[in-house]
Amino acid sequence: MPDVYETDRYVGEYLLFHYGKSKEILPWEGGPTGALDFPVRTVAHFSEGRVSRSLDVGCAVGRSSLELARSSDEVVGIDFSNAFIEAAERVRVGEKLTCQRLEEASELSEVEISAPEGAHGGGVVFEVGDAMSLRDDLGCFDRVHAANLVCRLPEPGRFLERLPHLVRTGGELVLATPCTWLEEFTSRENWPEGRTLDWLKKELAGDFELIEVADEPFLIRETARKFQWTVSMVTKWKRR
Repeated sequence: MPDVYETDRYVGEYLLFHYGKSKEILPWEGGPTGALDFPVRTVAHFSEGRVSRSLDVGCAVGRSSLELARSSDEVVGIDFSNAFIEAAERVRVGEKLTCQRLEEASELSEVEISAPEGAHGGGVVFEVGDAMSLRDDLGCFDRVHAANLVCRLPEPGRFLERLPHLVRTGGELVLATPCTWLEEFTSRENWPEGRTLDWLKKELAGDFELIEVADEPFLIRETARKFQWTVSMVTKWKRR
């Protein structure tokens, strides 16, 4: 798997993506403001109510894990990147981080990052792990969240095969993916043969009921004038 997610550049971009204020990310009037706060909006697809345990696979720098903690007694956030998990843990314990934001050419500015208001990190545990080979003793969860993960895995089928063992009966699964299959992450032989949604239905139908399909845009700032605007497909499932 590419190690770009261990670089300071990507850590800074994702800290801004997860925790940056609207104007720090998108200062331009008329910009796609509806694409902000993506890590919050994907978690909002779970049903209302409090649960015991939640799992956030591919948690990056941890915003969705902290959002899950607002209605979960225990949250486990897992990511393959050591640098992402280190940053997530520092935010969780209340540190204020400073990340560099590329303006243009070699000009940088600094942005202060901290946990969102009202976040409670006491029940959150972050750890480094491989979504295709999660540790055996994770147990079962009421909610499993995986945003923009499956199309970045070398063998996504291995992750999908594990999901029935992670979500308890009656529990919920939220998968978000922009369906941007790239050979630098996933060899073509492991891509879906057709549309990603049809592939997910085929792989998950035996153990999960599809409840909802929705579109959620997201925005990643690269420079002051260049942004990634992408639309992720969000599917919500209930464990049979």
